[in-house]
Amino acid sequence: YDIPELVETSCNLATIRVEDRRARVHVSNRSSVASALDGVQRQVAAVGRLAGAAVRYDEGYPGWKPDMQSELLAVARRVYGECFGKEPEVKAVHAGLECGIIGEKYPGMDMISLGPQIEFPHSPDERVKIDSVGDFYRALARILEELA
Repeated sequence: YDIPELVETSCNLATIRVEDRRARVHVSNRSSVASALDGVQRQVAAVGRLAGAAVRYDEGYPGWKPDMQSELLAVARRVYGECFGKEPEVKAVHAGLECGIIGEKYPGMDMISLGPQIEFPHSPDERVKIDSVGDFYRALARILEELA
């Protein structure tokens, strides 16, 4: 895999709600590999059925494997360096990203995910670092100029 530290596939217990002596268990499965995501979903469903549970799938985010050799990423890295005089911090995260949804509809599309600095995403403490928004906008505008 291109990013050794990155988790490929995971399954976590998201919530348990008990109502009228019945438990509703929500499990969150993620993977950057579609076949691995399907496999973990099938395993969780099999365990649920063995326990006598009714199993239902909700739509989640499809997998998306970042392409570290992407031409778009190369342009973004170069532009960032020109704008800010330093190399960008390029990371991949084990999370649901819109890139998975778009990539499912447009296979092979060259994509990256970028944005201003966000802290504590998807929590009550989520916030954006305000001074990073202007920097992000400037870099994005330059990237788009390069690609036009």
